[in-house]
Amino acid sequence: MPELLAIAGDGRVWLVVAAVALAGFLRGFVGFGAALITVPVMSLIVGPQLAVAISTVMGLPAIFQLLPEAVRRAERSFVVPVGLAAFLATPVGTWFLVVVDPAAMKIAISLLVLGMVAILASGWRLEGQIGLGKLIAAGVTGGLVQGSAGIGGPPVVAVALSRPGDPTQQRANVLGLMTAVALSSVPALALYGLLTRSALIYGALLFPVYSLATAFGARYFALGGQAHYRKAAMGVLILVALGTLVLAVRSYLTG
Repeated sequence: MPELLAIAGDGRVWLVVAAVALAGFLRGFVGFGAALITVPVMSLIVGPQLAVAISTVMGLPAIFQLLPEAVRRAERSFVVPVGLAAFLATPVGTWFLVVVDPAAMKIAISLLVLGMVAILASGWRLEGQIGLGKLIAAGVTGGLVQGSAGIGGPPVVAVALSRPGDPTQQRANVLGLMTAVALSSVPALALYGLLTRSALIYGALLFPVYSLATAFGARYFALGGQAHYRKAAMGVLILVALGTLVLAVRSYLTG
C-alpha cells in the first residue's frame, strides 16, 4: 500500500482530497462527472488501474444516496437497455485497462476526458427518435470507456440529455444510468483482480469526503441549482480535463 501513503507528507494528498470533494459535489449536483475528476488525478499518482478501482469502490455507497430519486423519476424503458448494454461491454473495456501500458493509459484517460467533455459542452443532440439501437450503442460505448478508463458516464449522459424533459427528469435518468454504469465495473474489476486490498482500503478512506460532498451537491440541486447546473458543471470539467492532460503528458515525457 505504498502509493497513496507516499504522498501523505506533501501537498499531493490535498490535491487528491480536493479532487474527491469536487467529484462528490458534481455527482450529487448533476448526477455524473465524478470519475472525470478522480480517475485522471489519482492515475497520475497511483497509475490508471488502481485509480479506476479506487474511484469505483469510493463511489459505490454514494449510489444508494441518490438511488431513491432515480427509482421514483427515471424512465425504465430508457435506462434498462442502456444499463444492460453497459454491463455486457464493460469487461471488454477492462481487458484494455489490464493489457495497455500504464504510462500510455494516463494520457489516454485524459484525452478521453477532454473528448467526452467537449461533446457534452458542445450541446450535441441526437436527431430524431432515440430507438433501441441507439440506446444499445450508447450503453456499449459507455461500458467500453467505463471498463478501460472508469469514465463511462459521458456517452450515456449525452444520450440522456438529448431527450426532452425538465432538469429534474433528465437528472433522474442520468442517476439511473450512472447506477448501471458504476455497478457494471464491479464484476469486471473483480474478474481481472483489480479489486485489491489497496483499492478497498483507499476507497473506504476517501468515501466519507466523497459522500459528504455528494450530499451537499444534491442539496444544492434541490435548492435551485437546476437552473444553471449544466453550464457550471461543463466549465469545471473542461478546466479539469485540460489540466490533467497537461500533467499526464508531462509525467509521460519525464518518466
